[in-house]
Order: sequence, then C-alpha cells, then structure tokens
Amino acid sequence: MSGPAHGLDFEQPIFDLEQQVKAIEASGALSAESEAELRRLKLELQETTRRIYSTLSPWQTVQVARHKERPQTGDYLSLVFDEFVELHGDRHFGDDRAILAGFGKLDHNKVRVIGHHKGRTYKERSQCHFGCAHPEGYRKALLKMKMAAKYRLPVICFIDTPGAYPGVGAEERGISQAIAENLYEMSRLATPIICVVIGEGGSGGAIGIALGDRVAMLEHSYYSVISPEGCAGILWKSHQYAERAAKALRFTSKDLLGLGVVDHVVEEPLGGAHRDPHQTAARVKLFLNRMLRELGSQPLDRLLDERYEKFRRMGVFLEAAAIV
Repeated sequence: MSGPAHGLDFEQPIFDLEQQVKAIEASGALSAESEAELRRLKLELQETTRRIYSTLSPWQTVQVARHKERPQTGDYLSLVFDEFVELHGDRHFGDDRAILAGFGKLDHNKVRVIGHHKGRTYKERSQCHFGCAHPEGYRKALLKMKMAAKYRLPVICFIDTPGAYPGVGAEERGISQAIAENLYEMSRLATPIICVVIGEGGSGGAIGIALGDRVAMLEHSYYSVISPEGCAGILWKSHQYAERAAKALRFTSKDLLGLGVVDHVVEEPLGGAHRDPHQTAARVKLFLNRMLRELGSQPLDRLLDERYEKFRRMGVFLEAAAIV
C-alpha cells in the first residue's frame, strides 16, 4: 500500500476517511441514507484526527513540524500582518534568503519582523538553503533589530530552521561568532522582543534569533539543542536511531513549557497547522497582539532585567538535596 498523499504515514486513517468523504460529496445529489453516512464519516474523521494528534510521539511531532505544507514565515507575513516591507543585506557580505526581515504593521502596531524561511519549490528552497542561515543572515537580522530599537519598534521573530548552515563558507565567515553576537545584543536590545517557533527550532541556528521577552511555540513544533538525526549520529553513530533520540531530547511544546524553556504554547487547529493555515495565522496574530499589549505596558529597564534573568534561570539544577 502506498503512503498518504501528504507523506505522513501515521495519518493514513485520516487520509482514508477524507477520501471517503470526498467520494460521497462528489457523487452529486445525496439520498437520506448517503447524507446520514456522510455525517457519520465526518464525525469519525474528526474523532480520529483528534485521537491521533492528541497522542503524537516526539518523532511524529518532528514530522508534522517539517510538513511540506506547514505555514512558513512568508505565509505569516501575508496572513498576519497588514503590511510588510522587506529589507535586504547585512552591509558586509550579501543578502541571505534564509532570513526574511523588514517593517511590518500588525493592526495599529508598527513592528520589525524577522524569521527563517525555507521556501516552497525546490528552486526557492535552494536559494533559502532549506532554512539554514549563513553568518550574513544573522548579521542582517541583528542589523534590523538594532534599527528597530533605534525607532522604538517591537521585534517579532519567527523560528523555523533545522540549524545554521553547516558548510565551509559559513564557518570561514564566522557563523558561531555571528550567533554569539546576536545572543549578546538581543539580551540587551532596548525594545520588546517576541519569538515564536513555528516549525523546527534546531540548535544555535534557532536561538540565534530566539532570545526574547516572550518565547512561544506552536503546539506541534519542536525546539531543541540539536536535530534528532544529529543527536542519533553523535550518540548512536547512526541516523536510524532518530526516533529514539527524539524521545530522549524532550523537545516538544508540552515538555518545554513544563521545563520553563518557553512561556506559551499556541494551539494549532485540529490536525495541525498545515490543515488550516488561516486559522493558525489568526491564533498567532491574537497571541502577538496580546503580547504587544502586555510588554508595551512595562518600563524598559524592568523588561531588560526580566529578559536577562529569564535566560539565566534556564538549566539551573541541584545535584543533591539541600542540607538542612
């Protein structure tokens, strides 16, 4: 049996029910019996989708986060923002298409938007390096963030990358330094920063634009120090153990909310963001507007102190019980 058209094997029961519903709807005029069967199938489809998506394994979550039809930064720019004017280049080397940046308008708020972009077609994906940014991408992002602080504009970042570009050219141009500089500057950037992991959040490539006052994840995204395949290659010397690595990394939205790594989880429509991009965008927009109101009411010095403390608290643990 061939896999489902959307490529996710665990969704086969959903796909089969959808095909049955479409077949009945396409048959033309429906009898009372056909209408009853259609209602039954739609109810079963809804319950099956809810059951499957409420029990996703970590590896299945990775598959959903990588879905080819999942909304990307470019989609949110058109669905969430009323206006967007893109800015290019890092003034040093060139323009990295893996990072989109520019002015945006969200209802009555003027903001600076920055995000990873993977592309849709193979040509576009190649130009965007499949969402893996080079040093010039992170330098472009930082340049636009500093401009936002100058004009007192909040910064909104969309994270969707398997990691920074791992090529020789990126290393020669200082990829690790570029990411480190972004972290340092974002920790003290004098404007509100809101970050949302919309798909993949892999390694330093993700956190290079993800140090903010509020960090959120879409429900079926993941955020990790390394990709499952990379972890499996290091620990078990084979990518065949990627599913095992995904479970060990504890990188799902539920895990990270409990650990305090992220502040909010934005619920996705039933069946994932790829099934209803417009509804997903509406929920993201609602979240962003709420955070802009919340952060905009706080004094800037307090905002910076809380941002610093927020990230300093991560990873703190006790090796033994406290001695009374």
